[in-house]
Amino acid sequence: MSATPVGAEGTVVPRPAVTCVFAVTETPPPDEVVTVTPGHDGGGPLRVLAAGPLHLIVQDVPAADFGEEALAQRLNRPAELERCARAHHRAVETAASAGPVVPLPMATLYLDDRNAVRAVAAREASLRALLDRLRDRTEWAVKVHGPGTAHAGAAAGDGPADGRSYLARASARRRTEREARDRALEQAHAVDRELRRYAVAATRHRPQSEQLTGRSVPQLLNVAYLVDDGQRAEFARAVGELARDAHRSGVEVTVSGPWIPYSFARPDEVECAAHREAGV
Repeated sequence: MSATPVGAEGTVVPRPAVTCVFAVTETPPPDEVVTVTPGHDGGGPLRVLAAGPLHLIVQDVPAADFGEEALAQRLNRPAELERCARAHHRAVETAASAGPVVPLPMATLYLDDRNAVRAVAAREASLRALLDRLRDRTEWAVKVHGPGTAHAGAAAGDGPADGRSYLARASARRRTEREARDRALEQAHAVDRELRRYAVAATRHRPQSEQLTGRSVPQLLNVAYLVDDGQRAEFARAVGELARDAHRSGVEVTVSGPWIPYSFARPDEVECAAHREAGV
């Protein structure tokens, strides 16, 4: 971040700022909690901005550092991206400490407070419905990893060294691995079907690559579940039982949570839920 400009005779010249909005809530935490939460580097303290019955957790950030081109360049640098993501999550966590929140996408920016309030007011009905839907509910992440090639292809074995035999063994190995993966995928889908019985909603994310997971086995399933807080124990028990069953066939089921329900904090989720409840 660049330093604050200094004018003639040492007077500080305020830098043009824009309003960064982190989250929307009906129950904002106290100001003394919000203001001590670190936001984006170079910006002002976090604060609560009233928008009718809703409240925004916002921060004044330098326009020069958060302009479209400057921001795109910064977010293309892994270290900067991580810093921005951590600042965003800290602000959302602070907002969630007092009640349900709708986290907004990272780097949601408006020219000023007036524009931020106007944008939220235009979506007030859907945001309030979404806050009601998320109340007393949290997100749980479940990932399923399949067997490695050693587990799947153990039956290949050694044999004659001639070319035809080698090709036959290679074909058998590929078939064995494919069949093992198909079985593992079916088991992963069965895990998902069972866990949906304990959740209000579920959404599948794209499986992560082995480079991202740091594992040598493929990720077969990456699902987020929205669970009533009163159902936590039942959900955790079901995951534990499924994990034990899956482990016998070399499939690993892991769970993490509770999290702020980022995966379900979209206004279109309310409309989709209403259609499901209405049988549309």
